[in-house]
Amino acid sequence: MSHPDPYGGTEPRGWDRPERPPALPWPERDVEPTGPWNRQSGADLYAGPQARPRPTARRYDEPALDPYDGPGDPYDRHDVDRYGAYDDGYDRRGPGRPPYDDDMPTSSLPPVRDDDVPTSQFPPVREAAEPERDPQRPPGRRQPGRRRASADRPATGQPTASRAGRNLPAAIGVGLGLGALILIPLFFYLPAFLAVVAGAIGVGIWEMARAVRRSGAHPPLVPLIAGGVLMIGLAWYAGPDALSLGLLVTVLGTMIWRLGDGPGGFQRDLTAATLIAVYVPFLGGFAALLAAAPDDGHLRVLATLVAVVLSDTGGYAAGVSFGKHPMAPSISPKKSWEGFAGSVSAAAVGSAVLLWLLFDVAPWWGALFGVAVSVAAVLGDLGESMIKRDLGVKDMSNLLPGHGGLMDRLDSILFAVPTAYLLLAVFVPLVG
Repeated sequence: MSHPDPYGGTEPRGWDRPERPPALPWPERDVEPTGPWNRQSGADLYAGPQARPRPTARRYDEPALDPYDGPGDPYDRHDVDRYGAYDDGYDRRGPGRPPYDDDMPTSSLPPVRDDDVPTSQFPPVREAAEPERDPQRPPGRRQPGRRRASADRPATGQPTASRAGRNLPAAIGVGLGLGALILIPLFFYLPAFLAVVAGAIGVGIWEMARAVRRSGAHPPLVPLIAGGVLMIGLAWYAGPDALSLGLLVTVLGTMIWRLGDGPGGFQRDLTAATLIAVYVPFLGGFAALLAAAPDDGHLRVLATLVAVVLSDTGGYAAGVSFGKHPMAPSISPKKSWEGFAGSVSAAAVGSAVLLWLLFDVAPWWGALFGVAVSVAAVLGDLGESMIKRDLGVKDMSNLLPGHGGLMDRLDSILFAVPTAYLLLAVFVPLVG
């Protein structure tokens, strides 16, 4: 049984219902407002899709009813304009709206002229000079203090390096600090000087192991540092034979430690570890041998350090003032033969006077001592420069401002102390 239609119809609901529903009794025609915004009556709103006739398409040569649609518009399809409304003669764009143009959508906007924008109130922009790029800085990395530089705020001033490539004030300050760290315990408490030497050797081993990793080698750091400290103690308490024994123990301990990492790269790592063990703790152990000499051990260390400092200072002054002929351009381009002559001369003169005052040694023997120590110091400097150039590093580290790493200061001392130990053992015989 079909139920009656609640919308007013008496027709039964079912398959026999006509396709077009009857018009609803509301809203009434005289109540529903009509106008351009509501052009359909209430009956039309509820009529089916067949109730609203679709306007026929006009030909392109017929006059357009839209005042903004020119004749022959090929894009006018089925009398529907580009805004989705039917072309029935009524302009739905609203009063006061400018016409639209598909080809030039901004043609209705007034052009902007340069005279309309006053620029006299803005200060002129001055272009700053392009700073010179540091050749040692990798490309793509900005210079420090350059990002916010302007005409009113100049770039941050960077400390200028000297001709030798150092920040001279920082280098002098750090050098004086290191000298005080060595001399104060040397003259007042020798066991503290031994601790300073052991600490310096440990830092040097760490810098060397860190640098050789750039070549792919990975020497064990723990046995190297432990063996280096052991070698310093053996040299202090038992002499040069114990120092050689400590070197052997360090190399064997490093080899055993490295076995735990497998066979991959074993020979390469062991070779690097042996080089570090000989270069840093073994050569540095001669400083402990110098200080362990009875009665005048502190004076022997002082004579050696003064000879090295005079060699370095004399070479720096002569190289900056007169250096023209490079000594080893492929290893250290800034070293010159003039600087080498200044190093040897300064060390010879200073050592001749110092050994005569401290040990009552003839001046010519003192001068020979200074020349030998200076040559050894220069060779040590060149040796480390060759290692750094082979590894592709400028400094071993950046622990010391103006100097680089600690090994950059120990390079000449490490070669000088064995030479000084042997010569002083001959010129100034050991007592007791």
